[in-house]
Amino acid sequence: MISDSKIIEIFCQLDDFMQEYDQVVAKAGISTSQTRKRKRNFTMSDSEVMTIMILFHLKSYRSLKDFYISHICKHMQDYFPNCVSYNRFVELQRRVLQPLAVYLKMRGLGKCTGISFIDSTPLRVSHIKREKQHKVFKGIAEKSFGTMGWFYGFKLHLVANDKGEIVDFLITSANVDDRQPLKDKTFHKKVFGKIFGDKGYLGKYLFDRLFVDGIHLVTKVRKNMKHKKMEFMDRVILRKRAVIESINDVLKNICYIEHSRHRSFDNFIGNLVAGLTAYSFLDSKPSVKIQRLLPGLKVA
Repeated sequence: MISDSKIIEIFCQLDDFMQEYDQVVAKAGISTSQTRKRKRNFTMSDSEVMTIMILFHLKSYRSLKDFYISHICKHMQDYFPNCVSYNRFVELQRRVLQPLAVYLKMRGLGKCTGISFIDSTPLRVSHIKREKQHKVFKGIAEKSFGTMGWFYGFKLHLVANDKGEIVDFLITSANVDDRQPLKDKTFHKKVFGKIFGDKGYLGKYLFDRLFVDGIHLVTKVRKNMKHKKMEFMDRVILRKRAVIESINDVLKNICYIEHSRHRSFDNFIGNLVAGLTAYSFLDSKPSVKIQRLLPGLKVA
């Protein structure tokens, strides 16, 4: 259940950002639409549209249409008095996709604390048995094999800190190796200190490359590999790496970033960005109590 104060907080933060965003866009002379400029003002503001998109991912609804028609239009008219038709609302979602993505990158992500966790999770867009008949993501999505079997779609790569905040994310095709995003400096430019991953991130070349950039990659070793000495602190924190699995679970089951009813790629990206933004507004996130594990450790 989302309190009234939380709804107001979400809207106010988005509205403040949109005022700054519109000023920057107007000053730079950037056009946000390729179509002819509309003279009549929109009935529903961009801040309201973005707020509704985020509220959908914080509620228990699984259909945006049911949420908008049955909940927003009937029970939240005091908050959104200028509701438009659902078809019009879907059109307005495309309009706010770019500013919502900018908000997520600028204000929705956390900061690195020196202890980070990395993992990837599949984003299925269709059942694997229907992947050859699927047309929406034809030529974009790929088939791959994961811990839960074969799937068709994309991969979401996440870097999170010990507080449970997402530091950065990247979307790739399903058949991309988990280590590939870490080879790109733009993906881990916010990360410093130690980053903990599973056995899928093993690799001497990747370890050396990250070490040069000031990042210490810590992973477990496979059974057929020689055991290397590991600091006690690293062994303790590595056991808590499951926190990022909990983050993936929250994103999929509470923020609902994964489903197979997308009608377009824009709809897929909008659903994902809104879900990640909704996660940033959660008061309680999966986290690791580093100070409780190691009282003498100082974390930024």
